[in-house]
Amino acid sequence: MSIKDTVKGNKGLKKFVHSMMFTKRGACPRAWVKLIVNPIYFCKYRGRHSHIRHSAVMNISPVNRFSLGMGSYIEHYATVDNGVGDVTIGDNTRIGVSTTLIGPVQIGNNVRLAQNVTLSGLNHNFKDVTMPIVKQGVTVNKITVSDDVWLGANSVVTAGVSIGAHSVVAAGSVVTKDVPARCIVAGAPAHVIKRFDEAAGEWVSIK
Repeated sequence: MSIKDTVKGNKGLKKFVHSMMFTKRGACPRAWVKLIVNPIYFCKYRGRHSHIRHSAVMNISPVNRFSLGMGSYIEHYATVDNGVGDVTIGDNTRIGVSTTLIGPVQIGNNVRLAQNVTLSGLNHNFKDVTMPIVKQGVTVNKITVSDDVWLGANSVVTAGVSIGAHSVVAAGSVVTKDVPARCIVAGAPAHVIKRFDEAAGEWVSIK
């Protein structure tokens, strides 16, 4: 059994390790993690010619995986958080200005996320109305964005959603269910408005 599995399997030990690595609110790694662990972590899991802008907020810890592929960019004021799940980003992908990624999130190659896009694999539990939501914990469900996808500005992708290859999410959309490959979706909640017709070789509107 790995050290990670041992810690996860022991509630007391898990709580202690978590308190040592994260701030009291549990939202950010402590300074020693950022200063000592993260530089090593980034060097190990960053591809050649990748770049993270200095103003990006990288809430990264070794508890879960983070990786950034070759030639990929994380732009200014973006926030990346792998505290509750892995965040993996493929090659030649750009994470736009002020975009937020909260794991678990898997993003493929040649993906474009425009400004202010939000992908969160985390949800707060709220079933018990007699208890404050903040005390009910969270659930996580992986978001998957396949290769060659474009997410427009201010779009939101909710936990558990998968987006197929070469699809487009229109600006301002809220994606709450899976998007097939080669589709354009728009709206809140988002729905398919166009599909690529292989026979005709063009995008066709859905009535």
